[in-house]
Amino acid sequence: MENIEPKSLNFIEQIIEKDLSEGKNGGVVYTRFPPEPNGYLHIGHAKSICLNFGLGAKYHGRTNLRFDDTNPTKEEDEYVQSIMEDVRWLGFQWEGEPRYASDYFEQLYLWAEEMIQRGLAYVDDQTSEEISAQRGTPQKPGIFSPFRNRSVEENLDLFRRMKAGEFPDGSRVLRAKLDMASPNMQMRDPVMYRILHSSHHRTGNKWSIYPMYDYAHGQSDYLEGITHSICTLEFENHKPLYNWFLDQIADVNHVRPQQIEFARLNLSYTIMSKRKLLELVEKKIVSGWDDPRMPTISGLRRRGYTPESIRSFADRIGVAKRDNIIDVGLLEFSVRDHLNKVAPRVFAVLDPVKLTITNYPSGSSEWLEIENNPEDPQSGSRKLEFGPNLFIERDDFMENPPNKFFRLGPGREVRLKGAYIIKCEDFIKDENGVVVEILCTYDPTTKSGEGQSRKVKGTLHWVNADKAVDAEVRLYDRLFNDEDPAGHKDLDFLDFLNPDSLQILNNCKLEPTLQNANPEDKFQFQRLGYFSVDKNSSQDHLIFNRTVPLKDSWVKQSK
Repeated sequence: MENIEPKSLNFIEQIIEKDLSEGKNGGVVYTRFPPEPNGYLHIGHAKSICLNFGLGAKYHGRTNLRFDDTNPTKEEDEYVQSIMEDVRWLGFQWEGEPRYASDYFEQLYLWAEEMIQRGLAYVDDQTSEEISAQRGTPQKPGIFSPFRNRSVEENLDLFRRMKAGEFPDGSRVLRAKLDMASPNMQMRDPVMYRILHSSHHRTGNKWSIYPMYDYAHGQSDYLEGITHSICTLEFENHKPLYNWFLDQIADVNHVRPQQIEFARLNLSYTIMSKRKLLELVEKKIVSGWDDPRMPTISGLRRRGYTPESIRSFADRIGVAKRDNIIDVGLLEFSVRDHLNKVAPRVFAVLDPVKLTITNYPSGSSEWLEIENNPEDPQSGSRKLEFGPNLFIERDDFMENPPNKFFRLGPGREVRLKGAYIIKCEDFIKDENGVVVEILCTYDPTTKSGEGQSRKVKGTLHWVNADKAVDAEVRLYDRLFNDEDPAGHKDLDFLDFLNPDSLQILNNCKLEPTLQNANPEDKFQFQRLGYFSVDKNSSQDHLIFNRTVPLKDSWVKQSK
């Protein structure tokens, strides 16, 4: 048996295995995926989902799904539902019921009151602009708020009145009393609560104050018994604050979460900012969050990506400690690699021109056995009806072909895949000089699979013109034509939109077996690429989306 070298542990797995070997947390591994329900998840979140749920599974632990719903002005139940659907589609299931930061609002509030009573928090009447100006710079200490030394009694009274809804938005905040001279800007009396008179998607109008992420997040981890709180590198500077808040509540007999940072996924030719993705939707540059050009999980799903390919991609890129940009070609390779194994091969002609076999018996046809997928021995075969009236791709014929053109031209021979060798005898043009019909003869002794030995260099796919079904095919490409569309200081990312990111073809001809294809069914259109049935497709109006071409056409463009 071949010896397969085990895959080395990433740095997070090394931390977890050390904890397990030392008996930390009672030998339990408990992770969580904590999205904000303020937009649809994208491929970067998919990496985090695979990491957190993967660690939970690997170490026989558990993984929570917890919504960080602390900003009701941007959150909607639509996003909650889409996030749950995305996690399930990727192949994961969270522990128990979904959790919400809002589940803990009452406890978070009580802890905040305790901090006020201990002199660790105070109510500040300044505006957000004034607070920001007083925080200083990393090289210059901040300035104390004039309200920093309010009495415990006054702070409690004001905080309770904030909770009761007495004050308008933005008029007061609750701040932690830390160190205005700390070199870490996060530690300079951070805001814990702000006033928001806004209806919450779960708690309605019960609350007029809402906790900030930095206060709610670690405490929620603690309440759930999370052992390893895995987040991206932008939260590295927040770790001291995360731990300081835990210091105020942690019990030595309770599991204390450990924050571990890893590099977020940055993908070439892609925008990963939720704000920018929302801008694309709101400006109708794309048709919605699930537009197949979007890097959202729902967009990739609609385009024809498989959960297996996304999980494979996450495994290939691994877990890094430093930010870098991953070539989007690796993601596209991952989906090709999986679809190559599972997608049935079918015939589709996207730009059809008629081909007539003049010596085929008039009024006759025959059924040919066509292999479904040579990569899948269990896929079997299907029967296609062959006759004298066919469609082939327009660019598979040239009136004056060069020497190395191995497709069809006057006097040239090619094989029709799964059928016969044909020879072009003539062609017909319309009044505009456009070829409208190619006239060929066939050699009846060259039927595929019958042991004949004559060979030709070119093989073309085809569709029976009398049996073909019509379809709309959408050729999707990368939404941006720049490797780092958001990385240009003086330019808008919208300046780099790819004008050819979508091409709609309305006169496509498909083999009849595709008439009953269902949304999300996936196929390889022979010689053309991988395609998926769109969610809006029906038997009356078939719609296919191109997932990826057979090869990475951008390799040539980038050279």
